[in-house]
Amino acid sequence: MKPHVPPFLCASLLAVSLFSIALPLSATVTLAPLFRDGAVLQQGRAVPVWGQADAGEKVRVSFGTQSLETKSNAQGHWMVKLAPLAINATPAELVVTGTNTLRVSDVLVGEVWLCSGQSNMAWTFKTLKIDPPAAPAVNDPLLRHFKIPNVCSPTPLDTMPGDWQAVSETNAADISAVAYFFGRELRTRLKVPVGLINSSWGGSQIESWMSASAIAANPVGDKVINSWKQILSDYPAALKAHETQLAKWNAEKAAASAAGQPFKKRQPRAPIGEDSNRQPSSIYNAMINPIIPAAFRGVIWYQGETNAARFDEYRELFPAMITQWRSDFEQPELPFYFVQLANLERTADTSGRQWAFQREAQTAALKLSATGMAVTIDIGDPANIHPKNKHDVGQRLAALALTQVYQLKTPANGPRFARIESANHALRVHFTHADGLIAGSSGVTGFEIAGVDQIFQEAEARIDGTTVIVSSSKVPSPVAVRYAFKNNPAASLHNADGLPAEPFRSDKW
Repeated sequence: MKPHVPPFLCASLLAVSLFSIALPLSATVTLAPLFRDGAVLQQGRAVPVWGQADAGEKVRVSFGTQSLETKSNAQGHWMVKLAPLAINATPAELVVTGTNTLRVSDVLVGEVWLCSGQSNMAWTFKTLKIDPPAAPAVNDPLLRHFKIPNVCSPTPLDTMPGDWQAVSETNAADISAVAYFFGRELRTRLKVPVGLINSSWGGSQIESWMSASAIAANPVGDKVINSWKQILSDYPAALKAHETQLAKWNAEKAAASAAGQPFKKRQPRAPIGEDSNRQPSSIYNAMINPIIPAAFRGVIWYQGETNAARFDEYRELFPAMITQWRSDFEQPELPFYFVQLANLERTADTSGRQWAFQREAQTAALKLSATGMAVTIDIGDPANIHPKNKHDVGQRLAALALTQVYQLKTPANGPRFARIESANHALRVHFTHADGLIAGSSGVTGFEIAGVDQIFQEAEARIDGTTVIVSSSKVPSPVAVRYAFKNNPAASLHNADGLPAEPFRSDKW
């Protein structure tokens, strides 16, 4: 039985018992965690294969027609790189020989993607309380999934548990819904084996997914580090207060039970301390570092909710994380496609725009090459941070990959703001990807305009070819326009492909 790892707790002391079973004890060659039965290897590029052995031990790796030899270094690490592999849907065997022999069976060669982020990536069909596709269509031996368990660590780890599973009716409910729909679309269009490596954790913040060196080098790195130091400084007092609250809660619960009364009050949440996945780099250390430098085609990412209150920091951290991962995996142009946050009504945010600024912060990553953004402003649930429509999310991510990576003609982008121009007390808004602009049954909604006073008013809007003309009787001389720039906007604009216009603002106020 695997030891239970409570949510938000780091590996630290658990690492000894949880991971030591996979580490070499003496003269035993071991493989990195992704090289297990049922693995999918990336086609078309060099594939690193690595592991542990005794210092100086001779290791041979054989796969297909290739056979490579190396020796482990003084720390026992060894690695070879298989020459680019051809697509292969017929199971093959990867053999590693040192003083012992390891045989990894049922290995395929196809397209491998890393699927990462927080809960909207992590949540399975079961968690969402929706049914996965029905059998027999869901049974696909060439679509495979590897779930990395939720473990964090204050220091980098080399290995982790987990196994590859071919998607079937027996396990589909326990697979990330976004990752599944993304992978299924690739399988349908490409007709090749697809491997999905799922490294995601609900409620995680972006700095937990970054290395310590990347955080330290970032313009907001000191702010992140000092914030964590303050959390640790406050922890003893917070823990003492929590113990008092918990004792009171337990007493109230016991009293309700004795009186035969229902008790629905939530248990007080424990404060964040040093054994938390909120520690910067802690998830990276345990859930990314062990798979470096694996070869895969690209990354899909759905995260940002937890950082929304610090959108100014996210603007710096998100592109830095992408750049760092590309360096880690030795792929400077590694495709990276992410989901922009969906619409959500957030009563705690009195400004009504915190998520709008976070969505804008996410777009900073688009300045990097080989990136793309799946817009979901039209398919969220205003009352639920976990909207159930993961089908369209996966499809939109897949469309980006199919278009940019695989060069297939697939609609992938909705209207994107280009520029504005004055038009007789109104503003004409120009877009790219704007062929066949259409609006919902309520007309063109979601636009606001402002004059030099910087006071935004709801605007009347109408489509004119590939542009939109916006005006308001309250703003006779408009200079700025915003669209869908609220937490839960009335977004209605799409192009002929049915893809939504991206939220934007022309100002920098």
